[in-house]
Amino acid sequence: MPPTAQPRRADHRPYFYLSYAHTPRGEANGRDPDMWVERLYHDLCGHVMAMTDLPAGAPAGFMDREIRSGEGWSRQLGEVLATCRVFVPLFSPRYFASEMCGKEWHAFEQRAIRHRAFTDQPAEAIVPALWVPVPPDQLPDSAARLRFNHREFGDRYVTDGLYGLIKLRLFAEEYERAVYELAKRIVSIADTTRLAPGPPHDYRMMPSAFGTGSAGPRPIHVTVAAPTVHDLPEGRDPSYYGSRSLDWNPYHPSTVRPLASVAEDIGRSLNYQVTVSSLDEEAPYRVGMQPPSRPEVLLVDRWALKDPARRARLAAFEADQPWASVVVPWNPHDQQSRAVEEALTKQLVTTMPSVLQALPAVERAAVKGVPTLEAFAQLLPQVVEAATQQYLRHAAIYPHAGALVTKRPRLTGPMGDLTAARPGASRPRVTRPSASAARRTGAASWPAEVDPFRSRPPAVARARAQVTLVDDDPRTGIPVRLTVELVAESAHPWARPNVRPLLDVVAVPLSRADVAPATAPYNPGNASSAEFRLMAAEPGRHRIRFTFVHHETGVVLQQVETYVDVAGPWPETDVDVPTPWPARAGQERP
Repeated sequence: MPPTAQPRRADHRPYFYLSYAHTPRGEANGRDPDMWVERLYHDLCGHVMAMTDLPAGAPAGFMDREIRSGEGWSRQLGEVLATCRVFVPLFSPRYFASEMCGKEWHAFEQRAIRHRAFTDQPAEAIVPALWVPVPPDQLPDSAARLRFNHREFGDRYVTDGLYGLIKLRLFAEEYERAVYELAKRIVSIADTTRLAPGPPHDYRMMPSAFGTGSAGPRPIHVTVAAPTVHDLPEGRDPSYYGSRSLDWNPYHPSTVRPLASVAEDIGRSLNYQVTVSSLDEEAPYRVGMQPPSRPEVLLVDRWALKDPARRARLAAFEADQPWASVVVPWNPHDQQSRAVEEALTKQLVTTMPSVLQALPAVERAAVKGVPTLEAFAQLLPQVVEAATQQYLRHAAIYPHAGALVTKRPRLTGPMGDLTAARPGASRPRVTRPSASAARRTGAASWPAEVDPFRSRPPAVARARAQVTLVDDDPRTGIPVRLTVELVAESAHPWARPNVRPLLDVVAVPLSRADVAPATAPYNPGNASSAEFRLMAAEPGRHRIRFTFVHHETGVVLQQVETYVDVAGPWPETDVDVPTPWPARAGQERP
């Protein structure tokens, strides 16, 4: 008799996670502006229940409306993001401006990257819905990459979105059609993709899939230093390698996809434009220090150190590009690697002596050996952030091509005479070079509409940098929030809302600590400020440098340094300690 077929195990996971941007209330006792999103959610759940065999009581979907504050809402959201079958983001201008929505997107997308790494099969499990239509050129790269034809849900849906259809009774039929088609798509994608659950994470600690708000994806380069099957050390198992260095797969046999491809996927999920190359294919290194053109991440297979030519290239890489961050994947289940681990580690330190010295905690963990793909996926976003900070730290030494700045520029550009935030900071006089001087130095001329010197305020009017420590009692291992803003005096041109330009605030730690994000957009015309998080690896005084940069021209306007005194970790006690991520005013989640 043929063997009895095993019944398929019941899967009661939610079919979809509805991700949306909360709309602030207009009045204290006014109508809840998100009631229409809740109606959409219940309509979708009704269709999904009718189209599937989910039993009574099993959740068809999930949204955060039913979680009350104080009931572990962040933990519950993290668990649902790790198990739901489909992610449904409600597109709107407010959605892509929301950091929390970007974190939800990133948390879910890591499961698709993991699925592809283990199976080499795509996992397109994000089904977008138009709440308020967004022009294609305003979509972040993570959303623009989705292959999705919204026209199948109806022409009126494309032009007005679900919000327009649900608000006007005239379009009731178009709304019902769009919601029905959306539910069909959710069920179809869930049943065909079968995205496996992933480990739950605190999604609040994750980066946003929408980047820092800068225009377009940011560049980053990944270099791989690994042997190929054609030049392996004697006796080395070739199953971890391919015909190119980029084929290196250190976590074989668990994963089937090269690590460079996985790194590229993770970088793209962070809204980076990722380029990848082999150390063997790199052009000969430059002689002498040159300014970096992009952040760099180096993936090193310690077996590459057995080749004298690659050792020489790695030593040259470190000397020539000290701003690069290094990651050393190391599979503990690879018996050959375990047998020579101590010898290869010593060779790595000899070849690249600064690899394990004076590094922040994240980068030290990256070079000591990343044991699994899951650990690599969690660590790489932090390494990319560190690489961006290292790049900015070194790039600040060199002026932009054509920028009208001097060595170690301070207080230049349209802000004029600005006051540094630390006592005793100097304010050197800044003058506009003459036309003849510009011709002699090759400096670029500025168009009148973006000329940073044309709108220079009088010397008596200042825009002062203000750094605020938001969280009390800073401790090691706990993110500490700081806000940065500019306060313009009444006579300063920026006191008028119509002349306030968009700025970028660059944060660089000057001690053993991490600061995220590396760059934050800031509009002096808004009431908000640029927010950063300091994570200190050890107690003591930690200094940070903030640089204000004119977004359009790239001109450095001001640099200000401050410090935060960080105490040691909380003592072990049975009493609950404050949450490591305090809720900030106006935070979207309950």
